[in-house]
Amino acid sequence: MKLKTVFVCQTCTYQSTKWIGKCPECNNWNTFQEDVVNIGKADPISKNRHLLSNSKPVSLLDVNEDHARIETGIHELDHILGGGIVEGSVILLSGEPGIGKSTLTMQVCGALGKKNKKVLYVSGEESVNQLAARAKRLGVEPQNIQLFCENNLERIMDVIRNQKPDFVILDSIQVIQSSDIESLAGSISQVRFCAEVLTQTAKSQNIPLLLIGHVTKEGTLAGPRVLEHLVDAVLHLEGERFHQMRILRSNKNRYGSTNEVGVFEMNEKGLQEVTNPSKLFLDGRSPDAIGSVITCTLEGTRPLLVEVQALTSITAFGYPKRSSNGFDTNRLQMIIAVLQEHGKLNLANQDIFVNIVGGMKIEEPSGDLAVALAIASSFTKKPFPEKTVAFGEIGLSGELRNVPQTEKRIKESQKLGFEKLVTPKEKKTLREALKG
Repeated sequence: MKLKTVFVCQTCTYQSTKWIGKCPECNNWNTFQEDVVNIGKADPISKNRHLLSNSKPVSLLDVNEDHARIETGIHELDHILGGGIVEGSVILLSGEPGIGKSTLTMQVCGALGKKNKKVLYVSGEESVNQLAARAKRLGVEPQNIQLFCENNLERIMDVIRNQKPDFVILDSIQVIQSSDIESLAGSISQVRFCAEVLTQTAKSQNIPLLLIGHVTKEGTLAGPRVLEHLVDAVLHLEGERFHQMRILRSNKNRYGSTNEVGVFEMNEKGLQEVTNPSKLFLDGRSPDAIGSVITCTLEGTRPLLVEVQALTSITAFGYPKRSSNGFDTNRLQMIIAVLQEHGKLNLANQDIFVNIVGGMKIEEPSGDLAVALAIASSFTKKPFPEKTVAFGEIGLSGELRNVPQTEKRIKESQKLGFEKLVTPKEKKTLREALKG
């Protein structure tokens, strides 16, 4: 046995004998991590190809494209996954420590257990007593739930083959270690190998598998990028640690729509579904607040009403500060420039702060008009008209552009009692919208 230390890119798995700042293969910066490989020995991944050795070419005419789904009963989760968990699928759930990943997965165990599904919960980070205490706190009924605390891949595989569960949860993929790999648990080679073997097992035995993954200090998924390519769905649980709101996002889904979101509220009973997210986001808003505008944004196929807040104040320094929370800062700079040039607002000496209430993030251009109107409201000290919703994209020449699925946004606004709209159909230019 001969070991060698190498540095592996987390994005493209390019290997180097020394650490380098920029990967010559994918051109990403600071992606190299130290790893240990065994030279002169065959790749252990090749020894597990027998898991799919019974596969044979199949005619497309003979393939049944319908996927059997298991509904968890947690409607927000089922909505994100496209109607439920597909049999044989592999789901990767990530999120910051303490955000509620283990809480959500334990609730999934309880929901599937009530449906007489045999669930195997494998944990490499907690003891059986800790898992049982969490289940009791969340009110999870213990029937049909098996707990197994282990971080050795081979022993986990044996239990899966012997127990033949209907659903497997593994917490977490970064602590699982195989005896065939000499490097430490959490290394790139260990994570990649363990994830591939588990994925092959799930596909060959038609067992849905949920993997919990760690995140880096930047908030991205830890481990090699190939981990995201191996799985069928990538879910990310996010939210402010000291805020009750939790948002579950779908960044990838082979069996449903991407960019869907589910909204949960954290309380003493765990993560509770929010059936009307728009109403919750607007809770506590003052009707005559200055610098506050309501907009309707789309998260996947779901329209959500959110509050956009803006604050302007005379800067104490030579260079004004522009900061945003939940809105792209570069787009904010563009909107401020358009307001100065075409809206005739003198913002050159103003510090400008923009906040999307509730921890939401507006990533589509439909929020441009609401941000511009909130800034104008704060600057002129005039409240935005009550029961009015604004949405639309702003162009560099000051024009307002239409956004997709306008009718769906209008219906969501009417459902919550809003009576007036400021949209590109009614106001063709930003100046007209500011005057209105």
